[in-house]
Amino acid sequence: MSHWLLKSEPDVFSFEDLISRPKKTEPWNGVRNYQVRNYMRDEMKVGDLGFFYHSSCPNPGIAGVVRLSSEAKPDPTQFDSKSEYHDPGSKKEDPRWLLVDVTWEATFPKFVSLDDLRSAPELAEMLILRRGNRLSITPVSHAHFTKICAMGGLKKVPK
Repeated sequence: MSHWLLKSEPDVFSFEDLISRPKKTEPWNGVRNYQVRNYMRDEMKVGDLGFFYHSSCPNPGIAGVVRLSSEAKPDPTQFDSKSEYHDPGSKKEDPRWLLVDVTWEATFPKFVSLDDLRSAPELAEMLILRRGNRLSITPVSHAHFTKICAMGGLKKVPK
């Protein structure tokens, strides 16, 4: 099993929005970065766990845990001319962009802020903490996943 960090701007789609969805599941659409697309296509698997990270907001950080609930599949927004994620160069017979479905797994009793992450020396190598990292999905090591779950107040790390 792999672990991931998935970033979303809470004014666009928040952890609370995910919890309010039917079956607490939502497609992670709108990704328009080839490296992240390749993570979805080649490395992300059903059952993998990830952190839901609120970004580009006054208090960025991790609200809880999600589980990947689908394999990568074509993102329909790339074909929708009314969508902000429309890509006129992508063809239905050869889609350029993918998505995965994510499902709520656990809410952290304590929100883990970006400052909290930065203050933990054992997390210094996390991609989210590297200057210039703008990827919306990044891998997370098992050790970092376990540490952050503890920081968030989970008594038991999801498996």
